[in-house]
Amino acid sequence: MTDSTPSPDSLHPSDGTVPVDRLTSAGGVALPPNWNYEATVSDIEAIINRIELGELELAEVFDQFAIAVEQLRQCEAFLTRQQQQVDLLIETLLDEPELF
Repeated sequence: MTDSTPSPDSLHPSDGTVPVDRLTSAGGVALPPNWNYEATVSDIEAIINRIELGELELAEVFDQFAIAVEQLRQCEAFLTRQQQQVDLLIETLLDEPELF
């Protein structure tokens, strides 16, 4: 691997948060510090559940829906960035046939 290739540890921190150098993901969507994919998905699911159960007044439904849409954009950007990193790692492996 070359020096410019990110290490696997820098791509996937053990605590599930996004490293500081990865705060702006694909599509230019900025991820908040300590953003966590699993926690964000859980928040989205909770919002959907509250909407489906009718627990919110109409104005709050719109506010919560807007929050969920933004969180979905963050998740999509994060997943796109992770896919790009996987593609880069695969390309790096394929470029170094002596490893096989």
